[in-house]
Amino acid sequence: MDFIRSAARRRTLGALAGTALIAAVIQIPASAGTATAPDKSTPRASGAQPAFSAAEDDEYYKDAEGKTGEELKKALHGIISKGVTTLSYDEVWDALKETDKDPDNAGNVILLYSGKSDSADNNGGGEDQWNREHVWAKSHGDFGTGNGPGTDVHHLRPTNTKVNSIRGSKDFDKGGEEVEGAPGSRTDEDSFEPRDEVKGDVARMILYMDVRYEGDDEFPDLEANDDVNNGSKPNIGRISVLKQWSDEDPPDKFEENRNQVIFDKFQKNRNPFIDHPEWVKEIYK
Repeated sequence: MDFIRSAARRRTLGALAGTALIAAVIQIPASAGTATAPDKSTPRASGAQPAFSAAEDDEYYKDAEGKTGEELKKALHGIISKGVTTLSYDEVWDALKETDKDPDNAGNVILLYSGKSDSADNNGGGEDQWNREHVWAKSHGDFGTGNGPGTDVHHLRPTNTKVNSIRGSKDFDKGGEEVEGAPGSRTDEDSFEPRDEVKGDVARMILYMDVRYEGDDEFPDLEANDDVNNGSKPNIGRISVLKQWSDEDPPDKFEENRNQVIFDKFQKNRNPFIDHPEWVKEIYK
């Protein structure tokens, strides 16, 4: 599967080159003040899962070899739907404490939309606590918090409860006013824009859900589209913006490690767009 190895090498070399350039021209000051998200471009100092090797990648994605477009999407659906361990909604709490662990503080998690580091034990429904954000809003398809899409950790992330409430069930798009408590994130009456550092993460989570849930089981057929105000339909937008975000914000070490933790410790499946971001353009043309 030479095209997979080549893509992986290109991403690695690009990341190394970018890191070297940044190190050469920027002096990073010592941290101060309240805890915030670490530089996600660097490897995790502790608790990182072993990387997914080229041989493992070849084996896991062998049914996708040589495919493009709808054929590739169909193949990936089959791959990521096989042998999946389904969590309960209560089990999601413990999963998120592991998948989104702060690499600089093992007792904390990184909150998706704000980038803040918060105590893993500060989970709950209070305004200053964090809760379980469905990045694919659960009302879009009305799947709730039942087993399946409602508990799929690939799109569930810790967020401040107030910020989560502001995002609500809005589709994703550009623009709006800055969100209180989440610098860099913006919202207007019908859409939400996450901060730059996680735009690609959000896009790849949405596209994972689009591929994973095709309506061939008891779950709804989820489809990303180019609309906002999708309401309770099993759609979320905007796909044109999500494609742009995925391209502009490629997977980093934090996101890759998260994918590996979910695979190794929880669901036994992967987000293919983290392993192969080039497949976004192959499927969503």
